[in-house]
This record gives sequence, C-alpha cells and structure tokens, in this order.
Amino acid sequence: MADFLGSIAQGVEKGDDKQVVELAGKALESGLAARDILEKGLVPGIQALGQRFKDGTAYLPEILVSCRAMNRGVEVLKPHLGDADIGNKGTVIVGTVEGDMHDIGKNLVKLMLESNGFRVEDLGADVVPDVFVNAVRDGQADIVALSALLTMTMVEMPNVIGALKEAGLRDKVKILIGGAPITRQFADEIGAEGFAEDCASAVDEAARLMAL
Repeated sequence: MADFLGSIAQGVEKGDDKQVVELAGKALESGLAARDILEKGLVPGIQALGQRFKDGTAYLPEILVSCRAMNRGVEVLKPHLGDADIGNKGTVIVGTVEGDMHDIGKNLVKLMLESNGFRVEDLGADVVPDVFVNAVRDGQADIVALSALLTMTMVEMPNVIGALKEAGLRDKVKILIGGAPITRQFADEIGAEGFAEDCASAVDEAARLMAL
C-alpha cells in the first residue's frame, strides 16, 4: 500500500501523468480508499515539488507538468470519492487587479491552490473592485487573492480592500496579495493579511490564513 502511495507521489513530483494515472487505477483496484490515494499520494507529491520550487531546485515548467499530473490523478479518483469535497481546505477568489492584463502568475497560483485542495474562483485579469465585491457577496469565499505585475497597478489593491469595507464584507474574508512589485511591507501598509512571493508560497500562506 505504502509503495503505491510513494510511487504516486513521485509520479506527481516528476510530472509523469501516465504513471500517476496508471498507479492511481492500480491502487484503487488493490483496495486503497480514493481519499487516502488523494491525501497520502497525490498531495504529498505536489507539496514536495512546491518545496523544491521554493528552494530554487525546480522551475515553472515543472510546476505546470506536475499540476497536470496531479489533476489527471484526481480525475481517476473522482468517481470513487462519492460526495467528498475535494476542495475542502477553503475557497479562494483570485484575480489580477484593474488595469493589469497579466495573468501567468495568477494562473500558476490557481493551479497550485487547486492541486493542494482549495476551491478557486478565477475572476481573470483587469478586474474592477466591484467584481471582487460581487464575487464575495455571491459566494462562500474565505480568501480574496489579488495579483499585480505592474507598479502602476498595485495601487488598485487598496481600492479593492476599500470596496469590500464599504460593502460590509471585509470581515468575511482574508486578503492575500502577490506579484512582482509586491512586498510584505506593502501588504502590511494596506491591511492585507497575507503576502506570497511565488505560487508555492501562496499555498502555504493560504493555509496559514485559513488557520487564523
């Protein structure tokens, strides 16, 4: 049993989607519970890759192929998970702020969050504050994650926070911000609870915010 889980984790970390699909199927046939395969095989694999990324020994292309392998494995397990909620760690609304069309970093954060058990609602790029407000109002969001690549658009982040306050929704969510010009100091200045410098750190920070 442990061999299956360890090999699945290695397959995810290497981005070998064929290996992951094959082993996930065999693990199910052997009697392993789908939830155990997910939580003790797939998730540790993507977490190990995330740690390597933070350590500087893995790079963005590896993140992409590992997330693909992870998602292929999840597809195999889904019919066997019953009513279990895969995205059970929390719900995150993500979007790039108004005036900024860059979305590569945001998309990587979305992939990593989903692969680590979060449900993600992606609002896209160039998102005005009211769209964030409406998404929080209409859903059960725990975290609003704001992205900006440009120094000239990072000033839109406090506008989103202000709009949430004006709508009476600020206390319902935690704010997580990131992007090339963003720092922890800036997060503190605008009252954002979370800051992440890359897609792997965003997962750790989202988990930390959920525990607050």
